[in-house]
Amino acid sequence: MKNVVAIVLGGGRGTRLSPLTSIRSKPAVPLAGKYRLIDIPISNCLNSGINKIYVLTQFLSVSLHSHIRRTYSFDSFNGGFVEILAAQQTMNSGTDWFEGTADAVRKTLDHIDDNGVDYVAILSGDQLYRMDFEKMLETHQKWNADVTIAALPVSSDDAKSFGVMRLDEDDNVLGFLEKPQRQEELDLVKNSPEWMAARGLGGDDRDCLASMGIYIFNRETLFDVLTKTTYTDFGKEVFPAAIRARTVKMHLFDGYWEDIGTIRSFYEANLSLTKKNPPFEFSSPEGPIYSRARFLPPTKLGDCQIKESLIADGCEIADGCVIENSVIGLRTKIESGTTIRNSILMGADFFEYDLEPQEIQLGIGANSLIDQAIVDKNCRIGSNVKIAGGEMEDSESADGFCTYRDGIAVIAKEAVIPSNWTN
Repeated sequence: MKNVVAIVLGGGRGTRLSPLTSIRSKPAVPLAGKYRLIDIPISNCLNSGINKIYVLTQFLSVSLHSHIRRTYSFDSFNGGFVEILAAQQTMNSGTDWFEGTADAVRKTLDHIDDNGVDYVAILSGDQLYRMDFEKMLETHQKWNADVTIAALPVSSDDAKSFGVMRLDEDDNVLGFLEKPQRQEELDLVKNSPEWMAARGLGGDDRDCLASMGIYIFNRETLFDVLTKTTYTDFGKEVFPAAIRARTVKMHLFDGYWEDIGTIRSFYEANLSLTKKNPPFEFSSPEGPIYSRARFLPPTKLGDCQIKESLIADGCEIADGCVIENSVIGLRTKIESGTTIRNSILMGADFFEYDLEPQEIQLGIGANSLIDQAIVDKNCRIGSNVKIAGGEMEDSESADGFCTYRDGIAVIAKEAVIPSNWTN
């Protein structure tokens, strides 16, 4: 894998994840109490033997830059790197921002134009999965492909949210449709039960193969398709054109994969990790997920009740607290008598000392209730506060403290909510 370089796309606005992305880029959004989304693709690369990684950024990238700089450093004998390539004005690439996935890669080709690279893996920065890219490269090399696309089996209903491939008997990609909605479009990309069964996928309603947004290109192919065209998007432009003139293959992946593109998907992916048998395990010995090393004390628990939850390091949870089906992030302080249910608390970036008596401390005050909510980092929530989601339209509370998205109450980073507040 020494001749493979990875490009992680992390430059999108992430508007569907707002307000979590109102102050940070999407790959920098915290995950599972102590990680960030960007840790997933980088860890998959490192576990697969890929140690030359570029992360493309554009919007609100300060915290992402800080996390990568503090987390991923290699010794001088290893030869690896994780480098950030921010959108910039240059003599060669022009003065525009990244205008799409393909355009972002085009404007950074100079950085991968060296003799040691034969293949380029292009990855998304906002997905939760564990994948061995070496196996995907083996598929790519076996078929002498120009491009290989990782494919996930999905049902016809789910296919409406993805780019879906049509294949022949030899797994050549013959067609590529972005988010097919009409039945005649779905009929074009459906695979027969016999075709699916031959690949060990029979017995359920998954009859389509969706692109995971994970690609391997021959270096020469990538340079050719990007330097000789003005295409800006891989799914909508590059692949339909490549399919007509090149060998485009499919690499099947039938494990857990979640595209964390909305508040609802972010919320459900996090809470699924609290279950007894979660769909994704961070503790896999074959593929650990790396993140920034922090030197925090153990979490301190009072006489409280905790059920099916993740509690990160450095927390203080007082007597009488009830925590159910929730993710509690680093350095979270929860005062006595508070109940947290079906919620994500992202925690704090620092411990607080010498607080004035009249100030609201970092964390959650006494006798409060938080249910169906996401509380971003460094929030100060007073006592006897009630924050709850439910069946409601997307909106903001009149005082601006709370945003409702997909039935979930979201408290923005560094919000200060006074005691006795309720939504």
